[in-house]
Amino acid sequence: MPDLTEFLKRLLSLPGLSGHEGPVRELIAEAWRPLVNDLAVSRLGSLHGLRRGSGPEPRPRILLAAHMDAIGMMVSRITPEGFLYFTEVGGLDPRILPAQPVTVHARRDLPGVIGQPPDRLLPASARGKPVAMQYLVVDTGLPAEEVRELVRVGDLISFATQPLELAGELIAGHTLDNRASVAAVTACLEELKPLAHAWDVYAVATAQEEETLGGGLTSPFDIRPDIAVAIDVTFAKGPGVGDYRGRGLGKGVALGWGPNTHPAIFEGFKSLTERLDLPYELEVYTAYSGTDAMGMQIVAEGIPTMVLSIPLRYMHTPVEVVSLKDIRRAGRLLAQYIAWLEPDYVEKIRWDEEQA
Repeated sequence: MPDLTEFLKRLLSLPGLSGHEGPVRELIAEAWRPLVNDLAVSRLGSLHGLRRGSGPEPRPRILLAAHMDAIGMMVSRITPEGFLYFTEVGGLDPRILPAQPVTVHARRDLPGVIGQPPDRLLPASARGKPVAMQYLVVDTGLPAEEVRELVRVGDLISFATQPLELAGELIAGHTLDNRASVAAVTACLEELKPLAHAWDVYAVATAQEEETLGGGLTSPFDIRPDIAVAIDVTFAKGPGVGDYRGRGLGKGVALGWGPNTHPAIFEGFKSLTERLDLPYELEVYTAYSGTDAMGMQIVAEGIPTMVLSIPLRYMHTPVEVVSLKDIRRAGRLLAQYIAWLEPDYVEKIRWDEEQA
């Protein structure tokens, strides 16, 4: 595996919008190939990597799910002058869009920028406010006739900001939600190389989380794991996020406690984190977690599920920020948990809230 920082920067430099993850999936497969025994692609485009355990067959299975898809845009209309109107793929805040560099994935990739009309030319009801997406356009600079030859309604548009290393082992870029967790799963596979583990490990880079939970619902149905862990990001403390809703950036992973979390799995992770002296925070959610765990938990007869999150600032923007230390901590915790699992652990799992 390449250096974790460089690998993550490569992940952030590739497109892979929800439902169209091919470019980033190829890079993840390249990194996982020497770390797993088998690689496969699901019918919906999720990447499945199997690292076999050493226990007697049939071995229990744990699934680590990190979604690889990204938010972005899609061309919805082309004006006679060659400007591109667009709609969102995944959740976008239009306030962050003006002046962003983008790539239009047309018959060939086209560089572009997102422009907005002068405030005084907007309808009176829209003046003096953040410009709504319906008024924003992508400008490729090409003549209108060339735009019409190259671009079609339905073509994808991705952010083109380049990853940036900040002070304090932080990194900024688009799609750290959730490429940061893909990097954490990759770090876990690397840490597992010298460790004995009884269970089979399925590393899954899921597709379509931002739109449909497609990978989170279908990959567990195919794999039928005994335990599933969703690795995702959560809101880090920062501007406007200073209370209980935010976790400390660089202060460790967040252990999720809520309806998508199985009490026994939670207790195992919490106890192990404390024994390893790894920093962590508790993240309480009273409804859905907003992760692949929502889908994985209800597959077939139900799968005991855990949510592990990496704090992230400026979520769903082109300048998301995470701590590389938190990514490494997440990878180590996952690897040590897998090594800790005994062959008969499945028989001990029960829904008992008193354990937490």
